[in-house]
Amino acid sequence: MSTLIRKTSHGKAHAHWSGVFAMTLCVFALIASEFMPVSLLTPIASDLNISEGLAGQGIAISGALAVITSLSISGITGNINRKYVLLGMTALMALSGMVIALASSYLVYMAGRALIGIAIGGFWSLSAATAIRLVPAHQVPRALAIFNGGNALATVVAAPLGSYLGTTLGWRGAFMCLVPVAIVAFIWQCVSLPAMENDKSQAPRGSVFRLFSNPVVRVGLLACGLFFMGQFALFTYVRPFLETVTRVSAGSLSLILLVIGVAGFIGTLIVTPFLNAKCYLTLTAIPLLMAAIAGTLILAGHSVGAVALLLGFWGLLATAAPTGWWTWIARTLPDDAEAGGGLMVAVIQLSIALGSTAGGMVFDNQGWQSAFALSGALLLSAGVLTFQTARQNGNTN
Repeated sequence: MSTLIRKTSHGKAHAHWSGVFAMTLCVFALIASEFMPVSLLTPIASDLNISEGLAGQGIAISGALAVITSLSISGITGNINRKYVLLGMTALMALSGMVIALASSYLVYMAGRALIGIAIGGFWSLSAATAIRLVPAHQVPRALAIFNGGNALATVVAAPLGSYLGTTLGWRGAFMCLVPVAIVAFIWQCVSLPAMENDKSQAPRGSVFRLFSNPVVRVGLLACGLFFMGQFALFTYVRPFLETVTRVSAGSLSLILLVIGVAGFIGTLIVTPFLNAKCYLTLTAIPLLMAAIAGTLILAGHSVGAVALLLGFWGLLATAAPTGWWTWIARTLPDDAEAGGGLMVAVIQLSIALGSTAGGMVFDNQGWQSAFALSGALLLSAGVLTFQTARQNGNTN
């Protein structure tokens, strides 16, 4: 890696900050692409003549392909220059947007979602290590903060932006709008990323599974997985819930989704002090509070004001949670954070796929109350297992 951080004539290391920002733009487009269907399920289902539950499986298949890719891309790409691999993933993202926007059938739509899943898994599995290779060691935290900002921003704006674009341009136009963003990210990375030959001395990708021998990691990742399953068993179907149960207008729908996004952004800003003071307590409290919100939504789902307030609180907690779990993996595996991060990507994506699939099946067959109850049960289990993780680690704070 040292060959990538060139030194100037004054002996100072040269940082590729433009590359960091180019990758941040790519992350924004990837995450926006992944979660865009959340706010577009109803028009997608109507246009393709499928149920909203089936439309929601577009998130499930992207998550499933991301899992497979994140665990296999290192072996598949071998010693290929990592710059070219990242550019390939970015190009695949642009292709995915075009395939989805032009989809003539459900099968083509799902194929486009599969492509974005491959791009997400490939990019995420290489992204953190790449950021570390772009800047000197003492500036790595700053680079990762900028990089993860793209993730946070996309999580905040994807749903309301998708809803707005879907209303003005149609759902196909909303997806097509992501294509030029991907093209800009591709060109920017072309000119800003240095050549990054793969380090032949690194352990094989399959070695990440050795981490499961650590009981704290094993139980912690299970808790993390249950959290994301519970979150997306509910959140994937927020739009049909708001339209058919709460019966909000198109304008109110976009406003509520914006409230969720803004609250989520606030959550990312305020969660760090809580994590620094009481990491495990924070990670335990978040899913328990979200489980309480899911239960309250079942009781107050017909009240627009109550639903808007509850979903805003949901966004505040849910968007802050990933920061907590990444903090946990870094603290639990300080000498193996890269391998732990790769495994975390797989766990999160698999959990999103399972959660949205289970939520969709229950939503279609048993009704929205059952889907929300499932979400609450999963989140409650996540909170219990997080507490168990803390006890195994000898730290309940």
